Amino acid sequence: MASQIFIPSGNATIGSRNAVYVAAVPLKAAAGPPQLVMSMAYSLNLWNLQHFMVLIKPSSPTPREVMVFDFQPVNPESIEAAISILLRNSIPGVVMQRKLKNVPKQRCWMVGSSKVNNAIEMAIEFNNSWETDLRVGSHDCRHYTNELVQHLTGEIQIVEQLQRSYIS
Repeated sequence: MASQIFIPSGNATIGSRNAVYVAAVPLKAAAGPPQLVMSMAYSLNLWNLQHFMVLIKPSSPTPREVMVFDFQPVNPESIEAAISILLRNSIPGVVMQRKLKNVPKQRCWMVGSSKVNNAIEMAIEFNNSWETDLRVGSHDCRHYTNELVQHLTGEIQIVEQLQRSYIS
């Protein structure tokens, strides 16, 4: 299945700009029953039990790797993190950056193009100012994704837009 295309509210011209995507993956949890529950929730499309991240595909005549940016607990598989999340307590978070060879083929939506050509540098600058105390429901991967996408493309509340279009 090819990457799903989301039609953003603004003008999504790519041209020489970087393509910006949002991807969803299962939440990480401790091995055993907790991880089984998270995988099942992802399979059932339970939107609130998915981890969201931002991908930037540089525009270039030669293929280049895709950069992934996300925000998650420092140790997402620890039992302490799970308890803190359930109690809605703040836990240490980390902003991560890594490379992928290609844009994922499932649960990945193109949401537009960056406002500027140096989107990766913009994302790194954004990450340097992101508060890393994670609190599920008020300062988590959804909020990070929404704010980074808005910073890069101008699209607002992208996770909610995707949810409405995905469920519809």
